[in-house]
Amino acid sequence: MRRAPRLLAQLAAATIGAVALAGCTAPGLALTAFGIATDTSMTWEIAKHVHAKLTEDDATPCLLLNTVQRALNARCAYVRGSIRTADVAKSGLQSCALTAATEDARLWRALPELIDKGATSEQCARSPLQDLAEADACPDFQSAPPDVLKAIVFLAESDPRAVRHDVFRMFSCSRARAAGLDRVLVGWLDRGVLQPGTLSFSPLEALDPEMLVSRFGRELQTAGHSPKAALDHYDGALPSGFEEALRTSNWAALEWWLYELPQLANLAPPSRGAQMSWVPLQRVLLPGYLADPAAQPEMVSFLMSHGADPQKKLPFDPSRTVVAFAKSIKSPALPLLDTPAPTPAAAATTTTLARSSDADAAGGARPQRDTSARPLRQARFETPATPGEPAAR
Repeated sequence: MRRAPRLLAQLAAATIGAVALAGCTAPGLALTAFGIATDTSMTWEIAKHVHAKLTEDDATPCLLLNTVQRALNARCAYVRGSIRTADVAKSGLQSCALTAATEDARLWRALPELIDKGATSEQCARSPLQDLAEADACPDFQSAPPDVLKAIVFLAESDPRAVRHDVFRMFSCSRARAAGLDRVLVGWLDRGVLQPGTLSFSPLEALDPEMLVSRFGRELQTAGHSPKAALDHYDGALPSGFEEALRTSNWAALEWWLYELPQLANLAPPSRGAQMSWVPLQRVLLPGYLADPAAQPEMVSFLMSHGADPQKKLPFDPSRTVVAFAKSIKSPALPLLDTPAPTPAAAATTTTLARSSDADAAGGARPQRDTSARPLRQARFETPATPGEPAAR
């Protein structure tokens, strides 16, 4: 009879310890039963070791994280004002806190408070905006609250390292324009940050194709940025402006590129760290290259009307031409490559370039552009004015 209470006490103690160890994990529940059934110290130590191995990759409970780690963990609840300044100074994170908060849109919620509590981008290996641009070339800025947008603008204006090719492209993309963030680019230009010859990229090349043919694009040229410089190597992960215009079938931007740099119709410079030039006419034949596959026939005709040669040899395989490549992949655009390219007069009826006969007679001088068919924005950016506030200049 004396053994019964002792056995019950041991069983109760083992149950409490096992449940405390188990948590809510399936391995823990199984090992709980195992520990209760065996009830020996040696076996119980083995059970705890096995449990630790089975759960070593499990996420740390939010309650065990400091306030910065909790705010920068998407599975943890975040309450504005909960971040402690001491945790900002010593976050315990492997990466910079501002980088973690910037590159993931789910964590933008903590960005304003981190900056208010003393986090600076100087503590990061590079601008956090560069990490965001590489993670998402055009984030959903429209869904961000005003204080988050203000924080993003602060990062762009307070850190000179933010003036990079990919960040420039990101701030000129459609969602950034809709949220008014392209004012960052205007500010850089007005403050003299975009001086020609001082950047690792060409602003004209880095612009989103939609913005290239805007007033801001013309102001960049007025400031001294040359289209020819757009052919230079740039430090960035996103495609070149010409390639982006080609991929998205942005006809107005392509007109601009092929007017300013006619040689692009046959050969484009390397981009994104590549070592070899490429042929646009061959590139658009690749299945899945164009954002709108239905635009391929029109794109082939467009390039050929601007001087693209189907017999151009391919840099990566000089033994083959564009036509030979099209035959090898059985491209549906092959019949278009076998037809003569439209004459300059015929091409003028399908494009917004008007090639004058006087220019042709002068030995191939660059023709004048007819911009009447190309709608150009009358403002630097398209941000609508907030009711009760003046519109942006």
